[in-house]
Amino acid sequence: MAAVLTPFTVIGRTTLALLAAIGRITLFALSAVSHVFRPPFYPREFLAALMTIGWYSLPVVGLTAFFTGGALALQIYAGGARFNAEAVVPSIVAIGMVRELGPVLGGLMVAARVASSIAAEIGTMKVTEQIDALTTLSTNPMKYLTAPRLLAATLAVPVLVAVGDAIGILGGYVVGVQRLGFNGAAYLQNTVNFLEPWDVGSGLVKGAAFGFIVALMGCYHGMNSGRGAQGVGQATKSAVVSASVLILAANYLLTEAFFSA
Repeated sequence: MAAVLTPFTVIGRTTLALLAAIGRITLFALSAVSHVFRPPFYPREFLAALMTIGWYSLPVVGLTAFFTGGALALQIYAGGARFNAEAVVPSIVAIGMVRELGPVLGGLMVAARVASSIAAEIGTMKVTEQIDALTTLSTNPMKYLTAPRLLAATLAVPVLVAVGDAIGILGGYVVGVQRLGFNGAAYLQNTVNFLEPWDVGSGLVKGAAFGFIVALMGCYHGMNSGRGAQGVGQATKSAVVSASVLILAANYLLTEAFFSA
């Protein structure tokens, strides 16, 4: 009898642990958001986070977008050739970049770079009792560490997505003109004519949501880091994995909300 019930016991414990984790993260997110709008504010921490999350992430996001745009152009050209529809390359590259690939790849790149950095930094502060010192000095760690990073990521990632979209379309343009023989002016004209404002706007909204997720996961796992180097390493890994999974899940939900018929 016990052997029969064991799988159900495992499923039940896993479900309860998952629901408990969702509850803890939700409460942490609500607390962090409430601190964003209540003084005191820390503009120096905010500007430092803005530089770290936005400016320093630009090279990796730009390179990823450029090569993705180029590869996308090649794939669409090869697929379109089966239906004599090679001319759709500029349009599909543009809409694919601004709606999906730009926001998702930008979010994942920022998650890999920033969520791990935030979790390691805050986790190390917890291990070395610097967070306890902040509390002793009457400084709320949520307000000083979490709120500036959350606000900076929510504002910076949409800008990164916009720049990544442009660079990705540039990658498709370079491959289309230099490799596939498209006319440069016609390629750009098709790109501009096909895109609608909401195509770009939806990608920017996704970028804001992904930035929020990245900072939230980095701060949450850093604040709940275990003791020692092993605890910080586990927090870093958990931050990247959870941020990446949540970005992909949020992307599906937002796409369903924005573009479902």
